[in-house]
Amino acid sequence: MTTEILRQPERYPLSSKYDAAWLLGLDMGPNPLWLLEDLAPDLGLRPGMRVLDLGSGRGATSVFLAKEFGVSVVAADLWVDPAKAAATFAEAGVSGQVEAVRAEAHALPFEASAFDAIVCIDAYEYFGTADTYLAYITRFMKPGGRLGIATPAMRREVRELGEIPPHIKACVGWEATAWHSADWWRFHWAVTELVTVTSARLQAEGWADWLRWTKAGNSPDKRSEERRVGKECRSRWSPYH
Repeated sequence: MTTEILRQPERYPLSSKYDAAWLLGLDMGPNPLWLLEDLAPDLGLRPGMRVLDLGSGRGATSVFLAKEFGVSVVAADLWVDPAKAAATFAEAGVSGQVEAVRAEAHALPFEASAFDAIVCIDAYEYFGTADTYLAYITRFMKPGGRLGIATPAMRREVRELGEIPPHIKACVGWEATAWHSADWWRFHWAVTELVTVTSARLQAEGWADWLRWTKAGNSPDKRSEERRVGKECRSRWSPYH
């Protein structure tokens, strides 16, 4: 397994400090730290802030938030055992900053105005495209808080194209119906007047990052594990909310 291709210090200097094999071991989606490092400048994170890492997976993004920005993190995920996530945080030396919680995105166990920022890396497309979800998730932000997501995107809407492009369909199938353009997201949020949209953009060379990550993690053992997890998730998860 080639991991050297996952070091990009010129583009992602913070992410490049982390061991690539460690990141691949926590993989539940492509290049989460690159996505987060690209998103972070739009979030204005400062030490002492309380941040919800929604759909935190096995915990790499939560570790990154705690270490690089000095924030307090609640790592919320439905699929990952909080005890296993807590072990990851302890191993990384951030157990005092990161709390692991099992939570479903439509039934979050938090008080209103609990967070200075909410971050969601490569998960929002599974639960956040419904017209009513923005009103729900923003209730957990403090006044003036920030909501930032990184999600697979299309340059043109599937509806406009009339089909899911074959190369994308071969990869994710019908799930691509939840992939939208930056303009779609900007309108989807701005029209509610619940938030002020400060940025809605494509990540430069995001497609190349995805391919680079896939190449690095494309071992037989990795493919077997991905098929097992994918089968389990498909059997438990409904795309309609």
